[in-house]
Amino acid sequence: MAPEDGPRQDATWMRVLIAFDKFKGALGAAEACAVVAEVLRSERPGWELDLAPLADGGDGFCRILTAAVGGVLEQVPASGTLFSDAGARARKPVAIGWVELERLPARARARLELGRSTGRLAVIELAACNGLAELPPAERDVWRSSTRGTGELLRSAAEGGADAVLLGVGGSATSDLGLGALSALGLRFENRSGVVLDPPLPCAWPNVTRVTGRTFSLPPLRIACDVQNPLLGPNGAAAVYGPQKGLSSEELPHFEAEAERLARLLCEHAGQAAELLQLPGGGAAGGIAFGLAAAAGARLVAGFELVEEWLELTSRLQRADLVLSGEGRFDSTSLAGKGPGALAQRATRLGRRCAIFAGAVQLADSERQTLPSGLELVTISPAHLPLEPQLAATAENLERAVRIWLAKASGSAVR
Repeated sequence: MAPEDGPRQDATWMRVLIAFDKFKGALGAAEACAVVAEVLRSERPGWELDLAPLADGGDGFCRILTAAVGGVLEQVPASGTLFSDAGARARKPVAIGWVELERLPARARARLELGRSTGRLAVIELAACNGLAELPPAERDVWRSSTRGTGELLRSAAEGGADAVLLGVGGSATSDLGLGALSALGLRFENRSGVVLDPPLPCAWPNVTRVTGRTFSLPPLRIACDVQNPLLGPNGAAAVYGPQKGLSSEELPHFEAEAERLARLLCEHAGQAAELLQLPGGGAAGGIAFGLAAAAGARLVAGFELVEEWLELTSRLQRADLVLSGEGRFDSTSLAGKGPGALAQRATRLGRRCAIFAGAVQLADSERQTLPSGLELVTISPAHLPLEPQLAATAENLERAVRIWLAKASGSAVR
């Protein structure tokens, strides 16, 4: 019979927790878990497999969390990211997840601090309509990118009867302080002549002289966030994340100055103290965490801790003998308490063997020396191949890497 708890030593039978995050631009978390599970079913048919796709607030956040507690998905229209003088990109259907609060694990429900244990929670993913994955690199333009689509999703959730809303903000293509979302929720950003700039794109910020109106009434709003970056400064949203969204170093001083001016205008209108500009995590997703905190009463919750509790990873780790995880790139941010890195730290503290498979491993020698005992890092992509062919072959590379790892491990505790 299988043991109830504790790692097995003979490995003739094993429980394996397969918990992968996404390989960005190549393979979703659930798909990665399925690839690894298929290898193990072929190579170790007697083993028990527990699949737990991970989410970090970005791509897959809504679907993974909704499916984990038996929720349902509803498709609603939302605007894309890029706007032009002619108007928005075409709206497209985007999923909102609906889950019953009483079906959440108690610890996850407590972390949300909603003051209630029943009702419907709407789960929304910014990346589904305003994410980097929605735009080819050549199209990324932080000056004309807006979170209006995310605001439309928030409004749809409220109008659909949500008792609370959980928003994941990872993987954003925007840096508009959330002003686009707030415009969809009812705030107006006007020029000197009283003309409303809708949405208030960063390229139009110099023309904004005042904020008017009130936001649509939202239920309690929680933002799942792992970063601690403030809105402004050398560790702020634009300085750290702007370059991947199309912001050049030459443009940064002007962008930063206008962002600060608009942020102060928003605080003044919303009756918030200017100290809110220093909110840890306020720079998440180009400042949408700040904007929604200032004008919509949003509160930030620790993203990985929430996902861990939602998926009940602690008890699943305790039941596992072996943990296999991975993501597209394993680097210093992976060691900072989120995703596969956080999972590996928890697994090794419990004495479980853990292997992480990544498209690329980018760690300094000093960082490698701090890796916990019992953790193995496996790079799945051939170093000589350019990025595009590597991405296209991610599933095949992952399958091959897991097979090779199993073969090499056959003489140790995994056989």
